[in-house]
Amino acid sequence: MKVGVTVATIRDIAKEAGGSVATVSRVFNDNQIVTEKTREKVELAIQELNYQPSMLGRNLRTSKSQLMLVLIPSTSNPFYSEIIKGIQDAGITNHYNILLCETDAKPERENIYLNMLKNKLADGMISMDPTINLNKLNELAETHPVIFCSEYEQDGVIPYVSIDSEMAAYEAVKHLIMTGNKKIALINSEKKYLYARLRQAGYERALKEFNLPIQEEWIIHTEDLGFESGAQGMCKLLELEDKPTAVFAVSDTLAIGAMKALDMDHDQERSPIAVIGFDNISFSTMTNPTLSTIEQPMYRMGVNAAEMLMKRMKGEEVESVILDHKLIIRESTLPSKYI
Repeated sequence: MKVGVTVATIRDIAKEAGGSVATVSRVFNDNQIVTEKTREKVELAIQELNYQPSMLGRNLRTSKSQLMLVLIPSTSNPFYSEIIKGIQDAGITNHYNILLCETDAKPERENIYLNMLKNKLADGMISMDPTINLNKLNELAETHPVIFCSEYEQDGVIPYVSIDSEMAAYEAVKHLIMTGNKKIALINSEKKYLYARLRQAGYERALKEFNLPIQEEWIIHTEDLGFESGAQGMCKLLELEDKPTAVFAVSDTLAIGAMKALDMDHDQERSPIAVIGFDNISFSTMTNPTLSTIEQPMYRMGVNAAEMLMKRMKGEEVESVILDHKLIIRESTLPSKYI
């Protein structure tokens, strides 16, 4: 003999509350014409019958998925974790879930996620992927809600939340200069990415302001932002006859990789090299020495991006937001110990 489980329906709620199915539906959809007394009766009936509404059915009726897509190039970069947490917290507070979409810089994956939004399987998209096809994304944004977070398009039409990367890089390099460095190298990613171009512009601006040389051999471009790429970049600098006294890396992951290469280098005659990164990921406090860096307000960036997207999904206009950054000075650039 099978024991059945009775599942309450909207009709059961209406009967328990002494009202109609239409009235219960209005309560579910937060219709303001329902009186407070009626609303309380329906909510009490829902609790007593332990009613669980069908989100699929509700989404089909409202043509909404309650889902936000979040595009990132890779899950391996810890920079994205705090931003994702901010997006998720803001989304859940407003009854939205997120779907994390790793493109891995592959167009075929990117197309899958863009088509999900195009086919209304999601209500909006936040892109943190600098590798994304901007032409396709701009075309999609003409009819669907899209927000950029961190990476964005200069002079583009898609709203974004980010920081002033050029100014932040300038302040990082100026700090290296003010601590006595005159030969400063740059470990950067590929210049096809906006953040890479802006951070190199800030690097060059600081050097020019203090009449310091910009030497091509001191500028290293890597294929990605991984720890290994940072180590390889530093190894190239250590092979130079005229070595820099300091390095600005455009991400903490590159900087930590560079510091690992320094740690493994056993040249006793080499002078210590100061290193500063960018992002202030959690690992930056765990290195030895601890890493000086530029702090991006990653959690706030995520919250702002989600809130901006939810406004766009309601048809509201939003303005792009530039958040404040902060120079964090730690052991890796202290002149008394490292220069």
